[in-house]
Amino acid sequence: MKNFIQAKQTRYQDFGGTYLPEVLMPSIIDLEKNWKKVRVNRNFQTELQEILRDYAGRPTAFTEVSRFAKAINGPRIFLKREDLLHTGAHKLNNSLGQCLLAKHIGKTRVIAETGAGQHGVATAAACAYLGLDCVVYMGEVDANRQAANVSRMKLLGAEVKIVAQGSKTLKDAINAALRDWSESFLATYYCLGSALGPHPYPEMVATFQSVIGTEVLKQSRKYFGRKPDAIVACIGGGSNAIGIFAPFIADNSVKLIGVEAGGYGVNMGQHAARLLSPKTGVLHGCYTYVLQDDSGQIQPTHSISAGLDYPAIGPQHAALFASGRATYAYVTDSQALAAFHLLAKTEGIIPALESSHAIAYVIDVAKNFSKQEIIVINLSGRGDKDIGQLGALL
Repeated sequence: MKNFIQAKQTRYQDFGGTYLPEVLMPSIIDLEKNWKKVRVNRNFQTELQEILRDYAGRPTAFTEVSRFAKAINGPRIFLKREDLLHTGAHKLNNSLGQCLLAKHIGKTRVIAETGAGQHGVATAAACAYLGLDCVVYMGEVDANRQAANVSRMKLLGAEVKIVAQGSKTLKDAINAALRDWSESFLATYYCLGSALGPHPYPEMVATFQSVIGTEVLKQSRKYFGRKPDAIVACIGGGSNAIGIFAPFIADNSVKLIGVEAGGYGVNMGQHAARLLSPKTGVLHGCYTYVLQDDSGQIQPTHSISAGLDYPAIGPQHAALFASGRATYAYVTDSQALAAFHLLAKTEGIIPALESSHAIAYVIDVAKNFSKQEIIVINLSGRGDKDIGQLGALL
């Protein structure tokens, strides 16, 4: 690839790798070196576990939703309550891990990108807790529809830089963050928010988010004495899904289901379902499935949920799809909205619009499960952030 170099890094089958401009290679090589040290450092691991427990609020709850299950004539359904984690979503698991890594290797400034704003809020909170400077890049479209999260980031001490180029969404926020990193990497750590990008980011994010699946494994044994029959999670880049999938990937008896954003139509530009008509390509440093035209140009996306509005999928999910180990589906904006309302009315739980996609999928397939089977849905975030947007829509 002209103007890019592809280092020999960890891949997932054919997917992943490190495709970056030369100016960024020193920073990614330095990050990989430090990640290899930190991931086996007992002091780091102990400190992170203590912060997750005492600051973030882990373990999160495991809630059976019997009224919801009855309303959809479904099987037993449990929610993994990442919405109850401090700052309101699973993103804090990764932000605390990466920001602690940044502090251990002597970085004083952290930059991040954000779509729905939850990664930005989580990184701002982690930086405030650890005493690091924080800058968050956010697309103008996302900032307008997630204004509450912009205010939260600023309240937590972060500088929020609005990106008005391109589609003004997550893709463009990542581009801006990468430009910043290329100019400031000696003092700056880039805290990438999802399980995508160049190696070692997918591995790092999956590792920090695997705490979700590890807890589900323990909680499943406690609550019903066995593993669930199926695990369902929404898919943007894929961090909440790979986190809950992680300890179950080797066990084919557990169905793994990722749910993408179907938007309002199947034509290009109307959705963010990368696996609807899968095409491989390179975006933001890794080889994966990308929404692109026949010339390889990245195409616009749409989702009612800012966190799912991204044109590529993380390389671990690409490999799980290609191998058939996991199933990937999509639901529309209207289905996600209906699920949002149904869970709120039946259980008193307001889910994020992102998580509502996973809930909507379960509503759609509930009839295919027996009453004795068990589904676990990763409730990746709470819906407070979406209320203003929904008021305008309704």
